[in-house]
Amino acid sequence: MTQALSLSESEALELVAAEVESAAAPCVTSSFQAECVVLVHMLQQVRPRIPVLFLDTVHHFPQTLAYRDEIASKWGLNLITLRAAEPAPGLWQQDLKACCGKHKVQPLFGALEHHDTWFTGLRRDQSPTRAMLEPIESFTLPTGKALRKISPLAHWRTKDVWTYAKAHQIPLLPLYELGYTSIGCEPCTSLPLDPSNDRSGRWGGQKLECGIHLEKQ
Repeated sequence: MTQALSLSESEALELVAAEVESAAAPCVTSSFQAECVVLVHMLQQVRPRIPVLFLDTVHHFPQTLAYRDEIASKWGLNLITLRAAEPAPGLWQQDLKACCGKHKVQPLFGALEHHDTWFTGLRRDQSPTRAMLEPIESFTLPTGKALRKISPLAHWRTKDVWTYAKAHQIPLLPLYELGYTSIGCEPCTSLPLDPSNDRSGRWGGQKLECGIHLEKQ
């Protein structure tokens, strides 16, 4: 039996339901971090077969891939794995921006051409670059196509995400138990360099975003 929902959780669920109902071709991106899994759980309640887009960067932790497969099987997800046409393992050693562009930005933007509504697990408190995030925004792809970008957890804190997961008995990525607070590609993810900044363990502190959520590159 789940715990009673707080107002913020209720509002998030209402937003998810409303946006899914009005969308012609919705999708959700998931890296299978806590926020993403919580959002997918919400979407499963109203659109069980919504496409769940996962970026296979060829650099993921083995634990991430195993957890992805576990959740996808348990929940019966309509999982769609995206991958660069010609992956370049090790490119991160030469150019972080080029590596993210090739393995994340380009495959995702190509896939988003087929959708009109994009759900994300982004939250304002994840980094300064997301501090002004709104639950509903317009996002324009390089081709000029505009989508509705929906971030139902925009105003949530980390504790809200974990509270929801616990209430719904959702197991989370085991890497959190090792001290990781933000988990991406294995070569570019470390334990947080700054205990007060969950994303400080990403890219060795050299940048805050891979480029997906920045419309102008």
